[in-house]
Parts: sequence; C-alpha cells; structure tokens
Amino acid sequence: MRATAAVLLVLCLLTVSHAWDCQEVVNIKNLMQIDAGLGQVVATDTSQIPYYLVGDKWIRLPGSLKHITVGPAGIWGVNKDYAIYKYVAGNWVKAEGLLKQLDAGGEQFIVGANMNDTPFCLTRSATVGYKGPGSPLPWTGLPGAVKYYSCGPFGCWAVNKNDDIYLMSLNQDCQNNGWSHIDGKLSMIEVATDGSVFGVNSAGQVYTRDGITASKPEGTGWSNVPMYMPMKHVTYDLGRLWVISNSGFTMVCTH
Repeated sequence: MRATAAVLLVLCLLTVSHAWDCQEVVNIKNLMQIDAGLGQVVATDTSQIPYYLVGDKWIRLPGSLKHITVGPAGIWGVNKDYAIYKYVAGNWVKAEGLLKQLDAGGEQFIVGANMNDTPFCLTRSATVGYKGPGSPLPWTGLPGAVKYYSCGPFGCWAVNKNDDIYLMSLNQDCQNNGWSHIDGKLSMIEVATDGSVFGVNSAGQVYTRDGITASKPEGTGWSNVPMYMPMKHVTYDLGRLWVISNSGFTMVCTH
C-alpha cells in the first residue's frame, strides 16, 4: 500500500507540474479539512484535532472540531455536535446556534449550513463584536438548501445535496438577491479572499472557476486542475492551492 501511494504521489506531482507545482506537506498527516485566508491556514484532522500553520509548523489548537475556517471574520469552528465556536484571545468561545459547516471568508460576516442544509448568515456587526455569552448573535436564515457554503469579495458560492452549484450576492447585513444556478457539479466549494473559486466533485477531481471579476462574479466557465489522485478538500489563498487527497495526503501547489 505504501509503495502504491508513493507511486500515485509521484504521478500526481509529475502530471500537474506543467500547470501547478505541487509538493507534499510532510509534517501533517490525515487531515480531514483545511481552510486558508488572509495569509493564514487552519485545518482539522480525522481525529478532529484543529491546527494553525505558523511558518512550516502545524500548531495544535485546543478543543475538538470537525470543521474550522479562517478569514476576514476571524477563526471559527464547529464540533461533532454542531456547536459553534469563535477563537478569541487564544481560547474557543462558544456561540449560540448549531451548524455543520461555516465560512469566515465574507466581508467580516459569517455564513454556514446546519444539519438540515438550511443556510444562515451572521451580520458583520454581530460577527466582529462577538466576544462571548451576552453578545448578540442574530443568525439570519437564507432561502434554499445547501450542504457547503463559502463567501468571498464578489459573492457567496454553495453546493446542495445533489452537488448543484449556486451563487448569491450577499452583503455584510445579510441582505441578498437569492440564488443563481451555475453550471457544473461539485461536492464542496471554497472561495478565496481574492475571489478565486475552487471545488472538488464527487469523483475527486479539482476545478477552478475562470473569469471571475467584480462585474462578472459568476465567471465564465470551469477549468480542471489535473490531479492523478482523488481529492476530497481544497482551499486557496495568496497563490497557494491546498488539497487533501482521499488517501490522506496533503499537498500545497503554486501556479
């Protein structure tokens, strides 16, 4: 098995070398999910241990989380019981509500989806001002049903249980114009703080959305990022594409 994995890794690195230069992240194993934003990288592993990247060292954070996010809204996470936490002054502070996934990539506001795939938004003032119990948390329910939800400067992207892709214009007060359907199928999707969009489909293939601008937030089409190993999670920030394979490898790629 080890030999096979090594061969697959070499094939993957050789194949993407013409477009992306990918290197295995050797000092972390068995990551489940990763998120990058504003020069920061956080992750959780299959044991639900959260990490924060400092230089090339992964620093273990306190607590147990199944999903973690970093961005203009700070560092937030959810645990296996869907409880929500914000990282404040070196500690996790519990927040009101229940979500299975959330994202801090919007303009200092939070979005997420609960266990029933109901999407929610937390306004910028409530997100930034939250310091602990007693701080107001007016979660705003949004239309539709999504299983994964991520925001950036030009809009919020989401996928539903059928892997259909949607885009919403959402402001810091959670005002929106509803969802617009986007072509393609993805099982998870992430929006970078520069507006770039990457995702993974059910076959483990990685895609990026081309042509995204402030005046054309939906972009123009999807391009495959070739990998010879099925991937399960992806995130992008400051020219670095982080990918986690189904077999437990984490790689960082530059274009």
